[in-house]
Amino acid sequence: MKEINPVERYWEIDTVRGVAILMMVIYHLLFDLVYFGNADIAINSGFWKMFALTCAGTFVFLVGLSLHISRERAIQKGITGIALVRKYLIRGLFILALGYAITILTYQAIGGGYILFGILHLIGLSICLSPLFFSLQKKNIIAGMIVIALALVVTGIEGPLWLAWLGIHPMGFYSIDYEPLIPWFGLVLIGMGAGAYLYPNGRPLRQFTTPCPFVTNLLGVAGRHSLLIYIIHQPVLIPILMVTGMIPLTSFGIF
Repeated sequence: MKEINPVERYWEIDTVRGVAILMMVIYHLLFDLVYFGNADIAINSGFWKMFALTCAGTFVFLVGLSLHISRERAIQKGITGIALVRKYLIRGLFILALGYAITILTYQAIGGGYILFGILHLIGLSICLSPLFFSLQKKNIIAGMIVIALALVVTGIEGPLWLAWLGIHPMGFYSIDYEPLIPWFGLVLIGMGAGAYLYPNGRPLRQFTTPCPFVTNLLGVAGRHSLLIYIIHQPVLIPILMVTGMIPLTSFGIF
């Protein structure tokens, strides 16, 4: 069997992730305009709600797909057992730490509605949990459907705030970005299962011809740097909106 190049990228995955990044920036641009009272757009319902869910769902599915490929590559490099678990614990805890840094920043910046368990928290914890499910391979699709189905039970349960990561929270809880483990981890598992079908041994079943290299290369660059873009896009967007007058400076107590 041909060894997988550890730095080999699949353009189709990076391109889809790049599309999701573009969708995220568009949605957060609209969110900022609405949040600061400079636009009247129903971002929490209808088309834009589905737009946001599609964006988040794409990211989360690709996390699972990429985890499968990453695991196959690690095994080919001889990383197994405890070493494999350590690899994903370290990576997951790093992203989880970034998530809680955003929790602190949003709590200080906006107070109510701060991000308690958003998409970075979900991705970080999912990566930590992934070694428990690697052996299921294609059966992860079934496991993922079960986790999603659990949401039918969990959604109506009220509980303490410290259970928000699981999908249980007090009445009236609100967060501007909330993706609890149930049901979202189910989509990670479905991505892992799909990866076992589409990328057996970490390699694609078929090679796809790049339809438009210029476009896919641009989106691919964004897809390869999705974490960085996620972290910096709001600190970049808000000053731009302020300078262009799309957000009044009075929103920040200036002038």
